[in-house]
Amino acid sequence: MTEDLDTVENRSEIVFLYDAVDANPNGNPLSGANRPRIDPQTQQAIVTDVRLKRYLRDQLDADGHGVYIRNVQEEGEQYTRERLLKDRLKAVDPDDYDDNDELSEAVFRTFLEESADVRYFGATMSVDMDDSYGSLPDHFTGPVQFSPGKSMHAVNENEEYDSLTSVIATQEGKEQGGFGLDDHRIQYGLIRFHGLVDEHAAEDTMLTTEDVERLDTLCWRALKNQTISRSKVGQEPRLYLRVEYADDSFHLGGLDKDLELDQNDGRTKPPEELRNIRDLTLAVDTLVDRLEQNASRIEQVHVATSDVLSVSSNGDVGGPEVLIGALEAALGANAVHVIDVYDDHVETLPN
Repeated sequence: MTEDLDTVENRSEIVFLYDAVDANPNGNPLSGANRPRIDPQTQQAIVTDVRLKRYLRDQLDADGHGVYIRNVQEEGEQYTRERLLKDRLKAVDPDDYDDNDELSEAVFRTFLEESADVRYFGATMSVDMDDSYGSLPDHFTGPVQFSPGKSMHAVNENEEYDSLTSVIATQEGKEQGGFGLDDHRIQYGLIRFHGLVDEHAAEDTMLTTEDVERLDTLCWRALKNQTISRSKVGQEPRLYLRVEYADDSFHLGGLDKDLELDQNDGRTKPPEELRNIRDLTLAVDTLVDRLEQNASRIEQVHVATSDVLSVSSNGDVGGPEVLIGALEAALGANAVHVIDVYDDHVETLPN
């Protein structure tokens, strides 16, 4: 159904780092107090891929792109999945088509064109279609997938927040009263995600080259704009890197694990003393070496970095220029695209 579309031809691999200061990056409701998700063996903070995708969906919605998977409870009781589906298909008039095959083709295309999040992440179609609209597949497999994120170091819960008291005015006499809050946060965590864009699954959801390029600014802006609730404030994007491969069905894999905290630069503090991004340096030698060894298989590397991120490479320590310089030396200047998040994102907005 998608032969005439500019769907993605080659694979991309993504590394995305953001940090959390005095925040709960991903609470676990099963814990009884929505405590941060922490690996009991390693004490690393955990953030599910579902949490990250929620930020991305919310940013797509805020940018004016059609989104199918939304929190219908927040939209009101009448905003059901059925209504969300009809909203995505309101441009289709069944009377305009001569047979069910043509109608189904139009429904398929329109639904995906109007549902940016499904093009990226797929969806299970839990809503029965109105018979007059033809049919849609039972599910769409998303070509963009992220593994659960983990902090690059052990984290500490900030116990200071356990017994927060909120002082309020009571109705009788306007006297002040108080009640305890369960407010569990980590002191600091630098969290890394690994993502993959699969070119074969892209054909099934009509994911285009433009869609993938949108990710280069979407991830960054989603963390900037969608972490505004009380427990999520304090999170900032620090590094985004997308390796666009030149060969079909090829990717190196595990690029996120090639990044390490530099324990030899004299700056990086022990995990228990980390409190913000200025307490550490990110070592990128292994990452750059792997990319250099496979330079012939790489079309381009797209990268965005925080201006306060300290990076070390081959003995040099500095800001983003150290990483950019190392990548250009390994792959060639033409193979490195430095993303201007706030200028470049304008080109990805809906017409």
